[in-house]
Amino acid sequence: MKKIIIMAAALLLGLQGMNAQTENEENDDIITVTDKDGKSEEIEIPEGMEDNLDSLLHLYNTQTYLMPDTSCNYQDINPVFDKEVYVDRLKRMPTIIEMPYNEVVQKFIDRYSGKLRRSVSFMLGASNFYMPIFEEALEAYNLPLELKYLPVIESALNPMAISRVGATGLWQFMLPTGKRYGLEVNTLVDERRDPVKASYAAAHYLSDLYKIFDDWSLVIAAYNCGPTNVNKAIHRAKGNADYWNIYPYLPKETRGYVPAFIAANYIMNYYCDHNICPMVTELPVKTDTVLVNKDIHLEQIAQVLNINIEHLRNLNPQYRRDIINGLNKPMALRLPSTLIGSFIDQEDSICAYKADELFLKRTFVDINDAEPSVSRSRSSYSRRSISSSSRSSRSSRSKKGKNKKKTRTKSVTIRNGDTLSEIAARNGTTVKKLRKLNKISGNHIRAGKKLKVK
Repeated sequence: MKKIIIMAAALLLGLQGMNAQTENEENDDIITVTDKDGKSEEIEIPEGMEDNLDSLLHLYNTQTYLMPDTSCNYQDINPVFDKEVYVDRLKRMPTIIEMPYNEVVQKFIDRYSGKLRRSVSFMLGASNFYMPIFEEALEAYNLPLELKYLPVIESALNPMAISRVGATGLWQFMLPTGKRYGLEVNTLVDERRDPVKASYAAAHYLSDLYKIFDDWSLVIAAYNCGPTNVNKAIHRAKGNADYWNIYPYLPKETRGYVPAFIAANYIMNYYCDHNICPMVTELPVKTDTVLVNKDIHLEQIAQVLNINIEHLRNLNPQYRRDIINGLNKPMALRLPSTLIGSFIDQEDSICAYKADELFLKRTFVDINDAEPSVSRSRSSYSRRSISSSSRSSRSSRSKKGKNKKKTRTKSVTIRNGDTLSEIAARNGTTVKKLRKLNKISGNHIRAGKKLKVK
């Protein structure tokens, strides 16, 4: 009963948040700022900031360990403060990284405290899972701890986030960068989705970027657009290596990236002043890892140890197809600490459970060595009729090909728990295009229905 109440409350919060976050949808991906001369400029919103709240509420951790705080009595009103208040609050924050105030920073603070306040509520709750991991990784490389808020703008603390260009996980690693920093990615494994390994890889990468630029604002910009683009901007600015000086020469999204980082630090510290209630977090039980040197399917573990398979997937997000490929090399399996002993004692039984059904790759295959028989028949057609038939056939194929090009569309079947943002990420498109293609005004979709993706 408690679970049903929690789910209902989370759904209500999600619906409220979705309504708030679909407001002014036409301008979802940009903000407009005006300089002192009255000139307007459009700045792209970092993609991770706009992760839909409905997709965040479908995460296993959210549904299992997060719930709205029913004891929170804040009015759902975002108060407006004088400019000097924001300046003073940014100045007071215990950071090494520079946190200056300007109109662009203000726009991003307004975004988080207004339109994205429901997502901030989620992230404040989810931070209890992830911030200790981020802090340990940053400490290991002796980096400023305020960098722990980078995943807030990278992925909205969604460990399953995939950008439109394929960046993956909490820290949004692109494939080449992830591999360069030791994250294994193949058909079965994607360690960019592993919160611990990805956090240490991100800390290593940030440390290397600081060795190049010796300035944290430039490091943060380079994390977004790459060191090459930052160096180009520095050259175009006549060698003046200051983020706010090279600002006009940076890609549009990167112009908003450092201001968004400053705003994320602000809102994660001053959320109370904006009447934002964090979701209540019930921390999971302690976990531990065991090395596996055999191929094991998560379904085998779930059935024999009587553990929810979604829980297993949440603990081991790096396994893309539920298969731990221990035969290739020893692989880590994370389990609740109370089940480690049971796994070791029953490992053989686990490996044997439905192995023929779950592992379909064949080890040996017999080749059909039967002698082939070919029958030949003479054609009574004249050369002229063959030529005519061939031309007709080619013409028909050509017409079919043209018609196919004109009418080719792609649809997918909506699965349980799917959201528009997840479907868009899997199919290389955007939520906005999906809505337009399927004439959807909101975020509501139904499992089992077809959805056009192109």
